[in-house]
Amino acid sequence: MNETNHLEIKGMHCAACAARIEKAVSKIEGVQEIHVNLATEKGRVTYSNKLTNMNEIINKIKKIGFDAEIDRKSNRQSEIEKMRDITILKWKFLLSVLLTIPLAWAMVTHFKWASFIKVPDLFINPLFQFAITIPIQFIIGFQFYERAWKSLKSGSANMDVLVVLSTSAAFFYSHYVTFTNINTLGSTHSIELFYETSAFIITFILLGKFLEARTKMRTTEAIKKLYQLQTRTARLYVNGMEYQSPVDKIVPGDVVIIKSGEKISIDGQVIEGYSMINESLLTGESIPVEKGIGADVYAGTMNQNGTLKISVTKRESETALAQIIRIVEEAQSSKAPIQHIADKITGVFVPLIILISLVTFFLWYLVIEPGVVSEAIEKMIAVLIIACPCALGLATPTSVMVGSGRAAQAGILFKEGKYLEVLGKSNTIVLDKTGTITKGEPVVTDAYIDHGSVREFWEIAGAVEGDSGHPIAKAIVKETKKRGLTNPIPSQVLSIPGYGIKATVNGKKVLISNPGYFNKNKLYIPHRADREIKRLEQEGKTVMIVAINNLVAGVIAVADEVKPSSKSAITGLKEMGMVVIMLTGDNKEAAMDIAEKTGIENVQPHVTPKSKAEIIKRLQNEGKNVVMVGDGINDAPALTVADIGIAMGTGSDIAIEAGDITVIKGDLSKVVEAIRISKATMTNIRQNFVWAFLYNIISIPFAMFGLLAPWLAGAVMAFSSVSVVLNSLRLQKYKI
Repeated sequence: MNETNHLEIKGMHCAACAARIEKAVSKIEGVQEIHVNLATEKGRVTYSNKLTNMNEIINKIKKIGFDAEIDRKSNRQSEIEKMRDITILKWKFLLSVLLTIPLAWAMVTHFKWASFIKVPDLFINPLFQFAITIPIQFIIGFQFYERAWKSLKSGSANMDVLVVLSTSAAFFYSHYVTFTNINTLGSTHSIELFYETSAFIITFILLGKFLEARTKMRTTEAIKKLYQLQTRTARLYVNGMEYQSPVDKIVPGDVVIIKSGEKISIDGQVIEGYSMINESLLTGESIPVEKGIGADVYAGTMNQNGTLKISVTKRESETALAQIIRIVEEAQSSKAPIQHIADKITGVFVPLIILISLVTFFLWYLVIEPGVVSEAIEKMIAVLIIACPCALGLATPTSVMVGSGRAAQAGILFKEGKYLEVLGKSNTIVLDKTGTITKGEPVVTDAYIDHGSVREFWEIAGAVEGDSGHPIAKAIVKETKKRGLTNPIPSQVLSIPGYGIKATVNGKKVLISNPGYFNKNKLYIPHRADREIKRLEQEGKTVMIVAINNLVAGVIAVADEVKPSSKSAITGLKEMGMVVIMLTGDNKEAAMDIAEKTGIENVQPHVTPKSKAEIIKRLQNEGKNVVMVGDGINDAPALTVADIGIAMGTGSDIAIEAGDITVIKGDLSKVVEAIRISKATMTNIRQNFVWAFLYNIISIPFAMFGLLAPWLAGAVMAFSSVSVVLNSLRLQKYKI
């Protein structure tokens, strides 16, 4: 049996680290899948518990030089730990800056334009420089040596190897020059030293890591906001008394009180009271929703006015909010397919850079400036330090994290990062009709009354249909309630399967049935009523005839109405170049009526759930990338077969398993928004990749030919990663 667990992984500092963990763990027998996210420092592993276990997986990760444990910490605990790590990093950086200042001051002696700046003799003394560089190189910089050693011991090379090679080359060459010229230290200006290079590189890398860590914290803002919506306690109502209780102790059946201005603490159903609830976290819409007796309410939503008494229907771990958080976390810890490009590159990147740096050294030492070892070392160091794969490794995960978080804020849940990429590439969208384009519940659209009063007609119709659970009956009863009528009590109620219902109301015999019953039994239908029936049926509506004492009293037409946003959403999909197809099990007339109202040209009626899946397979065989949008129940086969399945959820229905993406509010316009977010995220990832690649393509030749000093290379490298994260954060402000 397969199990999936989440890991917290410490010690990753570049894409090569994440790739190395994935490679090592995937070799363990029984491991089905492993995803490691550099940006979140989390991993997700799926494995067969008959062949391996979490202890073996964790030990493997530790063996290759990283710390790992099952992620059992709350979001708050993880955030506290990250803040503590950032604080430690900040103090290391500040200490490194303090020790680097004298070296930076001494650097001005290399520039003629800065000759007016007075430099203390102590600062240019090689022994002093040696002394203050030691703590930077071997105490503050010990972390780089430790991680480089673990990396090499596991048979690979990461960014730390480049840092250690470059800074060690600078330090130990300077050490050699210092102590071989120990007797001539009075003429310090003639000795070329690189202590400041070593110090600058470590200081700038620490600065880059500090800024990167702080900006990465911002990429998880969406998930943090979701966590903040959870409440820890609830006002439990027992035997007329109110008690404060931890939310995780509350079970279905308990009753809680929610007062005005408070968050709903847990999912439930209103049993007393009336209020307006802001459900924007679920739907992305800020307009408050009316809630009265019988209405469902959801944890994290805001009670704006009025006190509600709620019967709990879900445990804390099963609430709609808990499911949203779980789905967003899953998406943020997974990879988009494009990330594998970066993984392959980083696997060979560090060895390649080491080779290029050696070529640079010998090119300068043997060709450009023969015999001048200091120049050759300086250029080699610049190449080693400028070529960092960090930006490449952060290009995808940071964008996926921010993009999926932004989507969640709009009520769109991507279950995995890969769906962010695949959705934007799709070119064909298949729509279910009922519940997707339409509201999914019939309403009375027309009524023709042949004789008698309007009031009596509706009272009798409502009375006959009052106890029926059929959707058409519910639509008729709803219409009578809307008219403010009180229905009399029927007697001798008899259902006619497939046709309608008979009953006696106030001594009158009443029949409500479809025209088929009248035709079958050769019952008389007046000419005007028959003309109305044919007109309404041509419009795709379901018609019911009401007969009182064997005379046709009138006709009621019922139809499933188009959602207000459907037409504009379909127009938006077509403007994006999508081919829009509607598949429905309804009859041709009903299907064509909806298609005409919404502007859909491709329609297939009388389609079963099985044949929907077959149609999608046929479209895929034609080379189309197909998105299926349905309600997640009868459309499950089609949602599963499609390249992307979008399930239209409502409230507690958000965790529909068949869909790859869930639209919490059953609104087709959210599908348009999902595609736009997908395209924006992929554009953002490509921008990150372009910057990461261009950065290396441009900067490495600059470093090789001496146009980039090592200390400047360190600064540029440090800020390359920060720039990628900052670019990803732009998605937070993306206007849908």
